[in-house]
Amino acid sequence: MTIQRIATLLERCGTPERNFPATELYNPEWLLRLVLDWFSAHPGIDHDLAFTETDRWYAQGLLPSAFSPRYQADILAEPRAEAGAVIGDVIPGADQNADLSLADKAGRILVIEAELFGRLAPGVRNTHYFNQAARTVACIAELVRRSQIPPPSFDAIGFFLLAPATQIHEGHFAQYMSPGRILDIVKRRVAEYQDPEKDRWLAGWFMPTLENIRVREIAWEEIINLISERDPSFGEQMETFYKKCLEYNLVKAPSGT
Repeated sequence: MTIQRIATLLERCGTPERNFPATELYNPEWLLRLVLDWFSAHPGIDHDLAFTETDRWYAQGLLPSAFSPRYQADILAEPRAEAGAVIGDVIPGADQNADLSLADKAGRILVIEAELFGRLAPGVRNTHYFNQAARTVACIAELVRRSQIPPPSFDAIGFFLLAPATQIHEGHFAQYMSPGRILDIVKRRVAEYQDPEKDRWLAGWFMPTLENIRVREIAWEEIINLISERDPSFGEQMETFYKKCLEYNLVKAPSGT
């Protein structure tokens, strides 16, 4: 009964009778979950977000950082990074812990972020330049390091950003998604430590991960068109949901985006 009442409340989100902001449902997080749920039910599609038969997905898991605190009040440290979602041979932490790890002999790890009219975070506290894209790729490298599986051994490593086609074409994310730019930023981050251990991490794990990762911006429209070609009924529902996400989030989008 409780679940049914929750469903009823969510169904009201797009109506004048709603009991809380429509963006509680019509947001990029739920849009991404619906997309991944569909892809997981249709493995083997020729697309960057395609699932294998053994892949799983998990939203809002925590990726480990190579720059975790060394001591209390470490000004160079950062918390774990929350991923929009991950696909692959990933294991959520036990006991409701959101920490993510890779399965033994993992072969795939894809991290996906979802945006509508927002921007990737430009930095973290005390490290204003360490933007979300560079930080995410660094966290993927640390996740791979902890698995002790060499990056070239993976079948797929990826970092993908889903956003409206207009945002992508206008170059809103280009400054963040360039592999060369990501490398420069992570090198700068490592150099702050002046620590041989961090230098070894950069050379032994980050660089090989970057050499083997696929980084791409993907338009929501591309995904919805793909779904519509293979599953017209659900594609129509996704189109409607996406339009509502654009409608309700455009109202709260900051000027200039």
